[in-house]
Amino acid sequence: MEVNVLNIKGEDTGRKVALNEAVFGITPNDHAIYLDVKQYMANQRQGTHKSKERSEISGSTRKLGRQKGGGGARRGDINSPLLVGGARVFGPKPSDYWFKLNKKVKALARKSALSYKAQSNNIVVVEDFTFEAPKTKEFINVVNNLKVAGKKLLMVLPEANKNVYLSARNLERTNLAIASALNTYSVLNAETLVVTESALKAIEETLVK
Repeated sequence: MEVNVLNIKGEDTGRKVALNEAVFGITPNDHAIYLDVKQYMANQRQGTHKSKERSEISGSTRKLGRQKGGGGARRGDINSPLLVGGARVFGPKPSDYWFKLNKKVKALARKSALSYKAQSNNIVVVEDFTFEAPKTKEFINVVNNLKVAGKKLLMVLPEANKNVYLSARNLERTNLAIASALNTYSVLNAETLVVTESALKAIEETLVK
């Protein structure tokens, strides 16, 4: 599959790049995508949730009423979960949600996500570019020229570019990623991928081994 290369003015450069079939043309594996996204979302969880159990509540341990004949529950001391200000029964505890996923499965998931974008013609290839200084207005002009304004956008760069990052960080529905750190979730979460030529080569080198 070939894609036209545009410049930042949205003009066709007359050149085309071939998307590597081993990365952008495979039959997507939905289960691999599910596992990779599940791991990504799990890793975002802090796991610091905590509520106090009965032994951790500060309060008297004196039994408030007699065992039988009170007409209610045998609730014991003031730390009982039955009372306001008491403990919580089976409350949340700190937990680590990380789990292992094989590298080959993660690579397959990324290839599958990229193949979905290629199948739906939601990949735009643009010439390498940079800004002399951080200018949000310039980045907006690029987005408008490429006719992807109003879409949830993921721009993939070959390496970190401070000026481009600062120009885009205040824009809603716009995210930047480095080719080597591209993940399945960010690809699927975007409507359109804008990939620079160098980033395209880096993606293919990373995933074709």
